[in-house]
Formats: sequence, C-alpha cells, structure tokens
Amino acid sequence: MTLLAVSLAPESPDEIDAMLELARRSVAEGAELIEWRIDRVADAADAAALVSRLVGGVPVPCIVTCRPIWEGGDYDGDDAARVSLLEAIGTSAPPPSYFDVELALWSRSANLRQKIELVVAHRGQHRPVSTRLVLSSHDFGGRPSDLLRRLAAMADEPTCAVAKIAWRARSLRDNLEAFELLRARTKPTIALCIGPFGLPSRVLARKFGAFLTFASAEGAAPTAPGQPTVRELRRRYRWDAIGVRTRLYGVIGWPVAQSQGPELHNAGFERVGHDGVYLPLPVPPEWEHFTATVGAFVDDPRLDFRGASVTIPHKEHLVRFVRERGGRVDPAAEAIGAANTLTVDERGEIACFNDDADAAWRTLIEEGGLDEHAAHTLSVAIIGAGGAARAVAWACAARGAHVVIFNRNASRAEALAAELTMRLRAGERARTGDVSAGCWEALARGCFPVLVNCTPVGMAGGPEPDASPLPAEFPLEPGLVLFDTVAVPQRTPLIRAALAAGAVAIGGRGMFLRQAAAQFRRWTGQPAPEGWGEALGTVSAEGAQ
Repeated sequence: MTLLAVSLAPESPDEIDAMLELARRSVAEGAELIEWRIDRVADAADAAALVSRLVGGVPVPCIVTCRPIWEGGDYDGDDAARVSLLEAIGTSAPPPSYFDVELALWSRSANLRQKIELVVAHRGQHRPVSTRLVLSSHDFGGRPSDLLRRLAAMADEPTCAVAKIAWRARSLRDNLEAFELLRARTKPTIALCIGPFGLPSRVLARKFGAFLTFASAEGAAPTAPGQPTVRELRRRYRWDAIGVRTRLYGVIGWPVAQSQGPELHNAGFERVGHDGVYLPLPVPPEWEHFTATVGAFVDDPRLDFRGASVTIPHKEHLVRFVRERGGRVDPAAEAIGAANTLTVDERGEIACFNDDADAAWRTLIEEGGLDEHAAHTLSVAIIGAGGAARAVAWACAARGAHVVIFNRNASRAEALAAELTMRLRAGERARTGDVSAGCWEALARGCFPVLVNCTPVGMAGGPEPDASPLPAEFPLEPGLVLFDTVAVPQRTPLIRAALAAGAVAIGGRGMFLRQAAAQFRRWTGQPAPEGWGEALGTVSAEGAQ
C-alpha cells in the first residue's frame, strides 16, 4: 500500500499551532502520514520540544526531516548540531515514525552515522526504538549521473528502512525510469521526479508500489516543485482508485497546465467505473520531443498507456508519428493532416483520429444558429494555420463553405490552403467548397459573416493570454458569428469584445466537450456520462455526442 503523505514546513516557532491545524485538516482530507520539515525551526532554543508537539499533535505517523541547504533544504547550520537535534527528538516522547537523513551525510561521517544509529531501529539496536530510517538523495539540477549507485547504496545499507531518490525531471521520460526503479526495488522505496515533468511519478506512485507519495496541504506552499495538493491527488487524479492495472491517459501539448481535460475525463472515468487516470503531459514543441516521449510511453508495457488528447502544437506531429509507426490514421485525420486523439490498444497497436473537425462543425451549427443545409452559402474566415485551423477549415469546406485562411505568416496560410484544396479534390465529395489564403492586411476589412480563431492567442497559460488575434481596426458588428476555439478561459479577450459589439460569440468550451466525448467513447467503449460537462459549464454530454 502506498501512503499519501503531506509535507509541512513551519517557518518559525510561532507557526506551530497553525501548522498543526493544517496537518489535521490534511489528515481529514486523506493524508496518511505527515512529514515535518523542521529546517527553519531547528535553531530554536526549544526545538526538540517543538518537534515533539508536532509529532504528538497528529493522529498519523510522522517523518521528521531537517534538510540542509546543500541538498535543497533551508537548514543553514552545522551538521553535528542537526544530528544532535535528531538524537534529542528520537529520545523524546512521542518519537517520530521515521527520520529522513541524506545519503551524503550518512556516507561521509562515521561519527554522525553512529549517533543516528542510536535513535533508529536496526538489527544491532539494543534499546526499544521504533523510529526507522529513511535514507534519501535529491538532485534539483537534473538526473544525477550516479543515480543507480546512490539507490544501490541505500538498498544495501542494513539500517535503511526506506530508500528515497528524487531528481529534477528533464522530460516526461524520466518518470519511466522512476517506475523502473520501483519495479526493481529490494526494500520499500520512494522514487520521485521533481518539477513540471514529474507529476506522473507522484500520481502513479500507487500503481508501481512506491512506499509513499508526497502532496502539499491546501493553503500551504509545497516543499518541493511539482507537488499537487491532497485534494488534487484524491479528487482530480482519482488517487484512491489507482491500482496496478490502472490505464494511463493524458493531454499532450505545450503548454497543458490550463487544460480541463483531467477534471472532465477523470470525473467521467469515475462515473462509468473505468479503471483509468488522465494526466497533463507537457511535451516541448519540437518533433523530436514528441516522438521520443510518446514512443517511450507506448513501448512501456507496464505503463498501460492507452491514449491521449493531443493539442497545440502537436496535432500534425501525431499523424506523422502514427504513420511512421505503422499505425492507423483515420480518414478524417488523413484528409486534414492533423489529429487530436491517440488510442493504444491492449496489444500496443496505435491509431489516431481527428475528432476536432466534427466537434467544430457541430459547435458552429448548434451554437451559432447557422443553417447546416445551406453551408454552401457560408463564407468563413479562419485565423491560424496550425492543427486546429486545419480541422475547422476542412470541416467547413468539406460541407460546401468558402473558406479563407489568414495567418501573419502568409506562406503558412498559402501552403495550408493549397494542401487542403488538394485533399478536398482527392476526396471526390459530391459538394465541396474551396479554401484559399487571404492577405493579413485584408482581414481588417471584415467582409466575412463567420470568423473562427484557431490560434492560442487569449488562452490561459499561453504566450498572449490578454491579447486578441484580430487587428485593432477589425469591425466587430452585430450579426457576425465569431467562434473562438480557445476553451480556457470561457471568455477570452476576443469573446468579450464580440459580446460587447453585439456579435454572436461562441467560446471554445462546446467544441472541447464535443471532441472530448468522442475521445471518451474511443477509450472506454462507453458514451460520456449524462451531464459530465456540467462542472465546466456549457453543453452536456447529450450535446457533445
């Protein structure tokens, strides 16, 4: 069983009562162990008594850690004084369940090692001692070159009850090594990746049998980069439901922190009883990062990676990846040249789909009040030339609309228009519209009744969250149907401007829910549960099919 631990770090003796209250609230929310990081109170005159209050003030086991600056902590004192404090704490009542001591300190000083051995349980201990030793090693700069040697040294140390290794992840692939270390463990082990790439190691610790994972308390600063809160782990990421057979899904993009996919899909998995967890999976924009990371996830048989939502800027990369791997590209993704859904079956066979196109079209028709049977009369301006623009342009033109693509990089707009024109002609549809590229300066003349933003401008967490993709002189007018495919926030600067002008303003939430419902069905074999989008606002699952 993997414990859910909360790490708390009082800044001064005056905070002891407040920290105890945070700890008790964390236990009420599901924490099974409290780590007291005493780095900043270790120099207090009555430090041992303060720590005894902390240890005795919560109804769950405790780890006491005094982490020095040289290993990423805040203790800036003498190591001998620090060990003397641990001795005093260990002989106080009640003693902690664990002391966390750095492997580096343990290895370099026989004298300090002997002092620690006096207050921890081990085979040669002659006194009744219940406190056990966690030997740990941290690297906040990256993966240490001697990582395996460090872990082996901890595993081989008889006094060590739990081995802990943590390092700053360079990419999502570092998590796979952490999982491999857990699979090969010879004693209870904690293996964590630090930073924005490290969330899988924290959430999936239970799947791979880690001794514990760390979370932060609601209302308290995390004690390490990348720690989710107890509430996030249990509610957002389904901590209590994760087991050895839990399937992994996620949203792949750059950035992905703003995505509401985890709330939506994890709630859906819970509703239908699907053994899965959905995580944000940040992958830098380059093709090399995408193919290396997704390839490693697909190839790891114990990870149970079964699919992903793929967003900016990787939708075209997904099609290339599946083609090069010999997987199946569905007709819509083939025609569009971009995909947003990846599936991986039990045999490791992969496929990709474009669920954006139909979702975008349904959103325009149902929320924009357009006549689906008169699509051939529509003139649609699209801003952007990435994967979303491909899907929306194809969806509209394939149904007969006249589409003009605008992009600040004119050559990208021209190349996309030419490519889609070729694909539409090759499709031999009974009625297709046309796609052309427009001059960016001409966009300001505003001669289109339908305008669709397919750029990340205005997206929370993106490079321009407070900006609009439109030229300042663009005439927003009543009657214009303006569709912003950005889903977060619901009211982007563009949507707010359109509403103020009396235009028909369509946010990206409806498209998001519709394409997500299609993904959910592909992954689980079940329709999205009724009303699954209600917590996010806008349409329900009925409108998302």
